[in-house]
Amino acid sequence: MEQVTDHTLAAARKVIAVHINYPSRAAQRGRMPEQPSYFLKPSSSLALSGSTVERPAGCELLGYEGEIALVIGTPARRVGLEDAWSHVQWVTASNDLGVYDLRYADKGSNLRSKGGDGFTPVGPALIPAADVDPSGLRIRTWHNGELVQDDTTEELLFPFARLVADLSQLLTLEPGDIILTGTPAGASVAQPGDVVEVEVTAGGLSSGRLATTVAEGTTPFADFGARPKSDDTQREEAYGSREAAGLAVVVPVLTPELKKKLESVATATLSSQLRKRGLNNVSIDGLQATRPDRRVVGLARTLRYVPNREDLFTTHGGGFNAQKRAIDSVNEGEILVMEARGEKGTGTVGDILALRAQMRGAAAIITDGGVRDYSAVAGLDMPTYFANPHPAVLGRRHIPWDTDITIACGGATVQPGDIIVADSDGILVIPPAIAEELVDECIEQEKEESFIFEMVKQGNSVDGLYPMNAQWRARYQEWEGAQGD
Repeated sequence: MEQVTDHTLAAARKVIAVHINYPSRAAQRGRMPEQPSYFLKPSSSLALSGSTVERPAGCELLGYEGEIALVIGTPARRVGLEDAWSHVQWVTASNDLGVYDLRYADKGSNLRSKGGDGFTPVGPALIPAADVDPSGLRIRTWHNGELVQDDTTEELLFPFARLVADLSQLLTLEPGDIILTGTPAGASVAQPGDVVEVEVTAGGLSSGRLATTVAEGTTPFADFGARPKSDDTQREEAYGSREAAGLAVVVPVLTPELKKKLESVATATLSSQLRKRGLNNVSIDGLQATRPDRRVVGLARTLRYVPNREDLFTTHGGGFNAQKRAIDSVNEGEILVMEARGEKGTGTVGDILALRAQMRGAAAIITDGGVRDYSAVAGLDMPTYFANPHPAVLGRRHIPWDTDITIACGGATVQPGDIIVADSDGILVIPPAIAEELVDECIEQEKEESFIFEMVKQGNSVDGLYPMNAQWRARYQEWEGAQGD
């Protein structure tokens, strides 16, 4: 079988990588792209099997990602899905290496974080593309001899022919160009001295194991450019989970038990207990609901709109903007809360994005602005809380600006991770730190109110009963004991 050589690497004028393509990786990342997205790696990042790659001095998070590489054999420009695969000559193994310590400096280009010398080893053998079914390939990665990635191309989000055809719509894929096709779950971090191996197989054909050894860089970064920096968020991303990164596992704030308790008590009771704690400004006011029959409890995700300014809308309003990112990253049971400054003269969400939120499992959308396509939004099973219907598009008054920050909505401050309780009586924002204690006291309050209601029904005066004096308190305790028998 033909081997990857220096000549193979020299022929690659472009190295194009796909962000997310395996369902297992999408689930791990918590986002499911509707279309493929790409970034470029310089051809100088290419390396042969058996090479050594430096973890740059000052970096701690050299991530590895086993991937299948496609090598273009004949030029492809505006090709269709039906013949796109015929432009691929070879299939082999690759390792999409990168340092998470520099992701912050790239603004999505990945140039610093993934473009370093030796950051794209490929090989060792080339599998003829004509001899394989692109949906029948297997990719495996070993880290110091331990199998850490094992997946197939059977259920890719974007099959290989689609990648070739899609890329060719805008640019010419030339002979020797390499496409890295995404990594499955299991990618992690390598340390100096570690060996990472990647293999692609198809039936009886194999790329052989692509081996890369990690070494510690010794030359520090100059002080005139971006310097490495990392935090727990990057560590979690690099290792794949907080647990794998050795970080404290975050206990869910809204456990199923707590959620069930919050669903069982009245919004009015929650409001009164919040007031007892001095929290008088925790209601989102002035909104109506598409599903007033529903009661929802969930964790807040946030989105902020700023007033439209035409030059800024040009740079921030189009494409995969903050609004679409927020919708496309909301998770099961979460509530997307939007700050629209109470501006009623345009829509802030319409039927397509509301449907996307519902499909992702969102519990509700809350906006203190308008809703477009009202009838369609109202027909969804997911409730939307809003100020008014309005036919105008977002850009009339708003720019979608940023997500997962502290916002104001309907007169209340909302932070990501706050607990939202909403029903036909209103919408409350509950600080998660007090939720357990708060709901337990609400449950006790409602027991007392059930007793008081029963006593009034029997003809007793509310004097001394509501609120209860010592005599009625004693009778209540007897009643409560009998209820438990």
